[in-house]
Amino acid sequence: MSAPIIAIDAMGGDFGPHCIVPASIACLAEYPSLHLVLVGQSSLIESLIARQPGVDRARLRVVEAGEVIGMNERPAQALRGKPDSSMRVSLELLRNGQAQACVSAGNTGALMALSRHILKTLPGIDRPAMVTAIPTQQGFCHVLDLGANVDCDAEHLQQFAVMGSVAAEVQGKPRPRVALLNVGTEEIKGNQQVKLAASLLQQTPGLNYIGFIEGDGLYRGEADVVVCDGFVGNILLKSSEGLAAMISTRLQALFNASWWARLVGLLAMPLLRRLRTELAPAQHNGASFLGLQGIVVKSHGSAGHEGFKSAIGHALREIEENLPQRLHSRLGEHLL
Repeated sequence: MSAPIIAIDAMGGDFGPHCIVPASIACLAEYPSLHLVLVGQSSLIESLIARQPGVDRARLRVVEAGEVIGMNERPAQALRGKPDSSMRVSLELLRNGQAQACVSAGNTGALMALSRHILKTLPGIDRPAMVTAIPTQQGFCHVLDLGANVDCDAEHLQQFAVMGSVAAEVQGKPRPRVALLNVGTEEIKGNQQVKLAASLLQQTPGLNYIGFIEGDGLYRGEADVVVCDGFVGNILLKSSEGLAAMISTRLQALFNASWWARLVGLLAMPLLRRLRTELAPAQHNGASFLGLQGIVVKSHGSAGHEGFKSAIGHALREIEENLPQRLHSRLGEHLL
């Protein structure tokens, strides 16, 4: 396999190049075979690179893109009005074979619109879906969609289920259990969209569909793939991140409440650090756009240094797994 090359939208996210450039350079040190292309305002990017010691410029290239897509811009404006945006140029590098993946922390709607326009979807897929692995009591669960598609019909949910199942198989989960997120597990529960999707999934060849699942069942690890529309999925993801942060803050406050609590905290510190590492959102940052003819990873817009490094590592693993090609080869087995 040739050296992996990832195009980075260096201007995206809440912190932009001041976070992304150092995080990218740190990834070069962590992954010796990795090559990166930083896309954006080259004078600013070069000035930030110059502040980092020992940069291997043989594995780092800068490509100029004079426009930036704002986090609040409408996708249609990004698609038609900014042909030289850092996000668009990064995706064009991927399409043209100059990179094997693209990572952006920018506007999710714009990234979805540009990805569909530039890269196109795989045969049989109408819309890409954002997927990531969420920690559970049993390990991890792949959840999709996480916000790329706020409005979905039953056929879209069926496609998401197939893509999520194949992705879980590629990552080592034999016959992954697939469930639909719902307000109850009984067949009569849910809206019409979810009920129609359930009927389609029951008839989908080769899919290990186990029925409806509630939010608490997801965290118990009762399914390996959980499917929902992007409206529900994004709320689920952000609520999970907020809950993890709240529990960490509450524990810290409890351990600081008195001298004996501080003593207990010191004794428990190794276990708490391990738990914090396992549940920290930064460790799991990076959601894939499944269903595209190329690898696109969306970093959380508010991700810091460690979070953006995690997104780059996520993209690198998908390159190594050859995920889009393997997904393409398996879709026909499920979507007849």
